[in-house]
Amino acid sequence: MILAVDGGNSKTDVALVGADGTVLGHARGPLSSPHHLGVAEVLLAGVDFPEEERRLRDALAPRGWADRLEVGNDTFAVLRAGTDRGWGIAVVCGAGINCVGVAPDGGQVRFPALGTITGDWGGGYDVGLAAISAAARSEDGRGPRTCLEQLVPEHFGVATPHDLAWEIHTGAIPQRRAVELAPAVFAAAADDPVADAVLVRLADEVVALVRATATRLAVDRCDVVLGGGLMRGATPRLLRLIEEGLSDLELTLLRTSAPPIVGAVLLALDELDADENARTRARRELQAVF
Repeated sequence: MILAVDGGNSKTDVALVGADGTVLGHARGPLSSPHHLGVAEVLLAGVDFPEEERRLRDALAPRGWADRLEVGNDTFAVLRAGTDRGWGIAVVCGAGINCVGVAPDGGQVRFPALGTITGDWGGGYDVGLAAISAAARSEDGRGPRTCLEQLVPEHFGVATPHDLAWEIHTGAIPQRRAVELAPAVFAAAADDPVADAVLVRLADEVVALVRATATRLAVDRCDVVLGGGLMRGATPRLLRLIEEGLSDLELTLLRTSAPPIVGAVLLALDELDADENARTRARRELQAVF
């Protein structure tokens, strides 16, 4: 059997799957990113550095959950969920943003994905913070007027951006809840230039990640898989902006609706040399429950 885990910044999915692809059990829990909670407290999480992979593997091994243990970043799961080639580029855009590239010969390109200190911007959290900032600047006149001035505080049940700032400052509203605002920003972007500017910046960041990865992999054609909650909810304009930004490259843009847990299971089934029927069954049953 396979015990597959996808842990991240907003949720944790766990699935127990038979070698024939049958889902025997599943559960979803809260976030389990070691960047937020620490490896010592939460062991089932995505990791970004080889040292973190080693630490997590060493922490899990004594628990005896499996005869074989594989630990890796969730970008690999998204890549496997979105393409059967076994190589390509994957961008995960959920609460945060990350990217991985795998060459035909197995060579890899990875990013630390630690936020601002490693040059990252994107994902629901950054989009949400941009919306909060734009709302505040609209209210006090430092920035252009935007419907986010009303939509953002309304989402949290307060009257104004100033009131929201106070609630976040005092801890009454956790700042991490900024991630909840991404759908509202996407919806507002159709008619609001400020919200649309956030959308454009997100598209630019995805394009920058893909272009840098393709250059470092030295490939001029491959599949590019877009995954994660934000990409599953991406608007046609966002996808069009990404396509336009990559139009000079021979890349096949794929958006997967499958959650990363599907890719984690498929990677394990690959290790077991499972047949196509098992992979198809696992994908179908997992997407029905997650």
